[in-house]
Amino acid sequence: MLRIYLSNTHSVNNQISITGDKARYLASVLRCKEGDALVIFDGAGNCFKTTISKAGKKEVIADVLEKFPCNPESPVNITLVQSLLKGEKMDLVIQKTTELGVREIVPVVTERSQLRETRKVIRWQKIAEEASRQSGRTVIPVVHEPVSFQDIFTGNDLKGFIFYEEGSERFSDAVSSFIPHPSSLFIVIGPEGGFTKEEVELAKEKGLVAASLGKRILRAETAAIAAVTLAQYALGDMG
Repeated sequence: MLRIYLSNTHSVNNQISITGDKARYLASVLRCKEGDALVIFDGAGNCFKTTISKAGKKEVIADVLEKFPCNPESPVNITLVQSLLKGEKMDLVIQKTTELGVREIVPVVTERSQLRETRKVIRWQKIAEEASRQSGRTVIPVVHEPVSFQDIFTGNDLKGFIFYEEGSERFSDAVSSFIPHPSSLFIVIGPEGGFTKEEVELAKEKGLVAASLGKRILRAETAAIAAVTLAQYALGDMG
């Protein structure tokens, strides 16, 4: 079944008009046609079951059959704090962790970051939107502008994990400190060269638990995907 995200969704005479890029996407990429079933989600937990009555590149008309609440979201709001990665690695992290259910993604610049600035935030937000649509989510993660590592600790202490291979607890042991399950969780992943000891000490002072993903050294993008998967299994809705 076709699915699309449409913010500020409203119907007139039980019809929803879809124009602009979304109409071109439905007509040209998804090749929708009259009579096709289409589910529209608004990013606020509402879904619309519709049937397409007009399919054009400039406008698609969807007849609303039913509006219903839909909430496939995890009970834990996970914020992924990901050190900036080079090339397509960041694209992969955003796509896959969106599928896994993160609510926010905060790119950070760390001491060992090879990439220190980017203009790809708009691109990353589009990747998150597409991954949300594909995976059946009703909420699109917010991809923030990059900040410095120290900036993420401004304000209240954080609850969550910083993944670090040296002198850290096994994740299976570290997760026991999060019972009962938290409503929000931070997962902090380093760059290709890892965190410095000073960065890890700062994170621990601010409430994060230093955890390990095992004896093998994982690529930064692999670590992000593995960490979110484990957190969703242990504390979220994958278990």
